[in-house]
Amino acid sequence: MLELIRRLAGALRAAGLGPGRAVAVRTELTPEAFAAHMAAHALGCRVVGVRPGYPPTQLAHVLGLDVDAVLVDPATAAPQLMTGRTLSLGPVPGATDLLAHPGDEGPLEVTARPDDVAALTFTSGSTGRPKGCAITYRALSEHWAWQPRRWSPVAAAFARGFERYLLFGTLASMVVLEFLAPCLLGGGTAVIPEDDGRPLFPYAIERHRITGSIITVPRLYRMLELLDSADVSSLRALMVSGSPIAPRRLRAAAARLGPVVYQGYGQTEAGNVAMLTPEHIAAGVVTPVGLPHPGVELSVRDDDGAELPPGRTGEIFVRSPYIMAGYWGDEAETRDTLRDGWLRTRDLGHVDAAGFLHLEGRSRDVVMVNAVVVYAGPIERVLTGHPDVDEAYVVGAPDEGTGEAVHAFVVPAPGRVPDQAALAARVRAELGADSVPKTITVVPGVPVATSGKPDKRALLTNLF
Repeated sequence: MLELIRRLAGALRAAGLGPGRAVAVRTELTPEAFAAHMAAHALGCRVVGVRPGYPPTQLAHVLGLDVDAVLVDPATAAPQLMTGRTLSLGPVPGATDLLAHPGDEGPLEVTARPDDVAALTFTSGSTGRPKGCAITYRALSEHWAWQPRRWSPVAAAFARGFERYLLFGTLASMVVLEFLAPCLLGGGTAVIPEDDGRPLFPYAIERHRITGSIITVPRLYRMLELLDSADVSSLRALMVSGSPIAPRRLRAAAARLGPVVYQGYGQTEAGNVAMLTPEHIAAGVVTPVGLPHPGVELSVRDDDGAELPPGRTGEIFVRSPYIMAGYWGDEAETRDTLRDGWLRTRDLGHVDAAGFLHLEGRSRDVVMVNAVVVYAGPIERVLTGHPDVDEAYVVGAPDEGTGEAVHAFVVPAPGRVPDQAALAARVRAELGADSVPKTITVVPGVPVATSGKPDKRALLTNLF
């Protein structure tokens, strides 16, 4: 791998790339693609991650962010990507094949500069255009996952669990790269599974004797349904992330899988912020999302920006050496998000007396009912607290009578039939009349977006 990185760095240098130049990477998930990422970083390039599945307008937006070259491979060389200078990993008509470059015998010289932007990784774009989070080389050098000499005991144990890591998704995701690092730097092997038509979880775990991976909440639920048909006893670390999971379901997952389940909380802008370990879960600590990593500071603040004491709910702010430097080309949004070195997560929550972080919703995941702000997160928690409900998803939609109305979608617990009237009464009793959903729809499951997260907005298309 190091030799491949050296060769590709020479090819990228010959193509005119180096410190401060930007290369947009849209490739399949392959060893060569990872080597190209590392080679571009060694040269000090700005690596622009292009996620699969972008609609044309979002793709044009991402490729229009001061990109000097686009890197593709034979599987991703779509016409809309063949603009400007195109590089490739493999034979692509009209592109420079980096793998065919003869290379040289010189050493791999790292020319990255600490304060240059190393990567643009993008938010999901669910609120419009994807925002490019600018991560500097200095921040990557301080990142918990990439510095094994400074790993905490928790991080070191986690890395040991990733001895054989099930690697899937896209290298354009900071989450994928963040958890690939402990595998490789801990001496492990990343396994990229071939598609055999069956769910990766649990069948690829059994086939490749996987010891560790990351998993979204919907995939975890599906995996638990299929456990009777697969052997996943090789697992030692399974990181659940991407969206909240009900405490009852987290306990059930740990009971079925054993002491291997971690829960992580983070954002594209901040990386992984907090982690709940199997030891925490075994001790009955399942309500919070974890303790912050060493070097990560948390501050919970009210609407006026004043810090709140433990136990009080407010907006969560994060400060660490590896948060983003800002949103590329969006100074207004950067000013609104970064405050005196602190990152506004726009998540609501509190820190308890033991230092554990608890999430309570999104400050922007709101519905305006009769001009009253109603948060989706607390409603979802109340609904999933009912024994008839396994999952709950709340969204808002325009309403002639109230401006917006709350609509809830619930996935029933096995063998249960949720009573919509009883659920509505439960929300009314705990949160008040404004939070009561106008409709409660029982669904077999939630659609999943390309990011792997629940696509709550897609549920509305079946309602109206």
